[in-house]
Amino acid sequence: MGNKDSKEKNKTKMPDPVIVSASAKHTASLIFLHGLGDTGHGWATTIAAIRPPHMKVICPSANKMPVTLNSGFESPSWFDLLSLDASAAEDEEGIKKAAVLINGLIDEEIKSGIPAERIMIGGFSQGGALALYIALTSTRQLGGVVALSCWVPLHKQFVGKPAVGLPCFQAHGDCDPIVPYRWGQMSASLLKQLMSKHTFKTYKGMMHSSTEAELQDMKEFVNTSLP
Repeated sequence: MGNKDSKEKNKTKMPDPVIVSASAKHTASLIFLHGLGDTGHGWATTIAAIRPPHMKVICPSANKMPVTLNSGFESPSWFDLLSLDASAAEDEEGIKKAAVLINGLIDEEIKSGIPAERIMIGGFSQGGALALYIALTSTRQLGGVVALSCWVPLHKQFVGKPAVGLPCFQAHGDCDPIVPYRWGQMSASLLKQLMSKHTFKTYKGMMHSSTEAELQDMKEFVNTSLP
């Protein structure tokens, strides 16, 4: 019984995030969420290379869990993925639990003296989907959201909601074989209604990955949003 309890406890706590401290006076923070099967280490160096010196970068790692899409094999995942089809059922409980964990990281930054409007959230693929969910449901005005090669999770819950003012940079490759470009476009048309400062960029020939051009555009977005 005790073992089950400790396993349940572990689910409410993440592995320690990868943290890249600001190289100048710390006045802004970016929390960036990896995709399915990855860890915080997968993005930390890339993001650190494009962030401004006053920005601290936090790259958390998801706990391992059985993923339906991976035939039930365990993988680092923010929530269960049942299918990569826009109309499929979604793991609503898992998405909400993951949002609570990441909101805890936002709380820690606020406690350390960084105001919510100087905290940006972002992510790639499944991590980008979770970042969008957090940005759209947050009770605080965050500093912006970066959504790479992803989609709006639980999108039906947001239809007709009033627009939020935080800046959003959404990017997708038009040759993405994992999260179809069409899905990115559908998400973009919804996000345009939900976010008054939304930008959607398409990268020709880009698959389910990132390119130098995309990272440079992201760098510009981060610098402009949180100078």
